[in-house]
Amino acid sequence: MAEGELFVSVDIEADGRIPGRNSMLSFGSAAFTLDKALVARFAVNLETLPGAAGDPETLAWWRKFPEAWAAAREDPEDPATALPRYAAHLEALGRAHGRPTFIGFPAAFDFAWINWYLHRFAGRNPLGTSGLCLKTLGAALLKIPFRQAGKRRFPRRWFDDLPHTHVALDDAVAQGAMGINMLRELRGLPRVAGIVEAEGPGSARSSERDGS
Repeated sequence: MAEGELFVSVDIEADGRIPGRNSMLSFGSAAFTLDKALVARFAVNLETLPGAAGDPETLAWWRKFPEAWAAAREDPEDPATALPRYAAHLEALGRAHGRPTFIGFPAAFDFAWINWYLHRFAGRNPLGTSGLCLKTLGAALLKIPFRQAGKRRFPRRWFDDLPHTHVALDDAVAQGAMGINMLRELRGLPRVAGIVEAEGPGSARSSERDGS
């Protein structure tokens, strides 16, 4: 197994607050090395869970973003086929780069969903049992209370010129780039200007849909 650090930024989109009672509509995953190379991405839209229903407040929020909603509902896949593919994707990344570390903002929300879905439909979670919360990291770097550590308080140097669209893969990539900028600052490393897009199967330039 390769040694090193790999950070997998995951953004999920859901129709409610609780997996099982509500459904995950889509998720995007972008894997970065500490040198800000985007080595792999994975994105899929999911069929809703049998017996689940959307949360009225969440569905009302979605009505403000019709394009993102449409993107999340296009050509959905059965979670029973999509999540085993994602687990295999993560395991392949682990063999190539070392065990991946989940990152999210806040990690508690997205990790709860991806962990539940991976265990329910793939029987395992190659990301392990925890993740790195960028909200918490931001609070520590800025020395401010956790509740004040919103992205509006974050310095401009942590952000790349990437869109936040509520489309899962877009947001996973932007979040991952921000996370690498923060981690490099924490470790006293110089900022890398822009994402380094890796080549090859499963890379940022390969198919988003097939998750290769």
